[in-house]
Amino acid sequence: MRNETILILSLLLTYGTVLILFRLLREQGLYLWTIVATIAANIEVLIVIQAFGMEMTLGNILFASTFLVTDIASETCGRQTAQKTVVLGIVTSVLFVLISQSWMLYQPAKTDWAAPAIREVFSNTPRMMLTSLLVYAFVQTLDVWLYHKWWDFTSRHFGDSSRFLWLRNNGSTLVSQLANAVLFTCGAFWGMHDLNTLVSIAVSSYVIFIVTSLADTPFVYAARSITRR
Repeated sequence: MRNETILILSLLLTYGTVLILFRLLREQGLYLWTIVATIAANIEVLIVIQAFGMEMTLGNILFASTFLVTDIASETCGRQTAQKTVVLGIVTSVLFVLISQSWMLYQPAKTDWAAPAIREVFSNTPRMMLTSLLVYAFVQTLDVWLYHKWWDFTSRHFGDSSRFLWLRNNGSTLVSQLANAVLFTCGAFWGMHDLNTLVSIAVSSYVIFIVTSLADTPFVYAARSITRR
């Protein structure tokens, strides 16, 4: 099966799982997915694949699903719930980094076979980890703030708080994902690559985020429909 096919199926399955968890558990399901996606994305991002004519890291879909979670939370549960998912994601990421780095302190037994692979996978540089945490905290907070700013704007000008969901959904996520692509690329790779390479990395990352962001809109509509029923 080609990487492109797997990515498309993964996108649908991931977003569909968020919707199912919301249907079954409401905001608790959103909290649960935030924790799972944060841990899995921190591991998956280490894998680089070739798809759609460019190199990309995995983890983009899982990371994008956390924006779907905050948008569903904002739309159906309110700003406080959305901000709580952001806090959960930040705390989960910090704890995962600390726990995974603590594994490096142990001296493996002579019979151990897993430690070398574990060290290879989880020996991320402090700069990469710190950049990831800071950017995640900023862009997720920005996404929630923008979502409600767009909502206030459309409600005030059109007198209907239920209209223009697609605008507040995409208007918040596309802007925050642009900030994510630029800030993470500069923070993680500045000084390691020339400017042209940095621009290429940021652009390719944002192209992926545009697709994942636009694809989550029907799922936000579906979540709102579930709430109304």
